[in-house]
Amino acid sequence: MIFTLNRSIEILERTPVVVSALTEGLSSEWTNTNEGEGTWTIFDVVGHLIHADKTDWIPRAEIILSDSNDKAFPPFDRFAQIETSIGKTLLQLVEEFKTVRISNITKLKNLKITEQDFSKTGIHPTFGTVSLSQLLSTWVVHDLDHISQITRIMAKQYKEQTGPWIDFLKILRQ
Repeated sequence: MIFTLNRSIEILERTPVVVSALTEGLSSEWTNTNEGEGTWTIFDVVGHLIHADKTDWIPRAEIILSDSNDKAFPPFDRFAQIETSIGKTLLQLVEEFKTVRISNITKLKNLKITEQDFSKTGIHPTFGTVSLSQLLSTWVVHDLDHISQITRIMAKQYKEQTGPWIDFLKILRQ
């Protein structure tokens, strides 16, 4: 399937709504449990989505689209949410995510990206040369990956209780 900005925006606009629907009103047992040592809680995932929206996707797209000769992306701290989420509730994080994402969708639309722009490139600190279409595609898949992670975190809380059905529940075997 070919990348299109409009199809991407369809997902990017919905992610905060999906995250809110999945988490709103849940007890802390659901939202503050992880999948084991070194893994994230739902609270951590939402904080990560906020940090990525603030420091990754749009800033990197702007670097790619800029007239600057320096197209190098600054490194992204995948764990910054640990510090930036301190003192906040999950509800506050979800509301912040909604606000940041609305702002980013507006910025994305205002970039007036053309078909030719999709092939423009920047320099990722790990991967090297990446195109704008790859960056924007990754943003969409990153959202979907973390939605999947949220549901997996919740599902695994009943892993032992499913008994023999675990063999039919792929989400519990990941």
